[in-house]
Amino acid sequence: MPRGRRVAAGPEPVIEEAQVNVPDDLRYTKEHEWVRVEGPVARVGITDYAQDALGDVVYVDLPAVGASVAAHQPLGEVESTKSVSDVYSPLAGTIVERNSAIDDRPELVNEQPYGEGWLVVIEPSDPGAIDGLLDAAAYRAVIDAS
Repeated sequence: MPRGRRVAAGPEPVIEEAQVNVPDDLRYTKEHEWVRVEGPVARVGITDYAQDALGDVVYVDLPAVGASVAAHQPLGEVESTKSVSDVYSPLAGTIVERNSAIDDRPELVNEQPYGEGWLVVIEPSDPGAIDGLLDAAAYRAVIDAS
């Protein structure tokens, strides 16, 4: 859902679109996850667009370190004041780190989706699969079409 605010502009209000942050240095999925390549591993989180659509995040369920994840399959859940949504793994591989900070402060997912609100780090079983993810321009097209 695009963010916006009502602005009075004569007899009919106009919706002013707020910009969604889509960093150019990341890869993305159509399910609204982002991937930051860090050497042999990939840090994963949900996008600014996703966190905005979810609303206030109140709980995040993530797999344990050592768990295997399959590409395009749920790896956890994000619970917000609006709903519970699956988080999909963008890559197949092994969880090598999980963000324990969001256990106590799930609001970090809203406040810093590309920073301290990251979810997991995956060691991909096929590092070349990262090339198959969306670049920033393709992800912007996905959110513009929704």
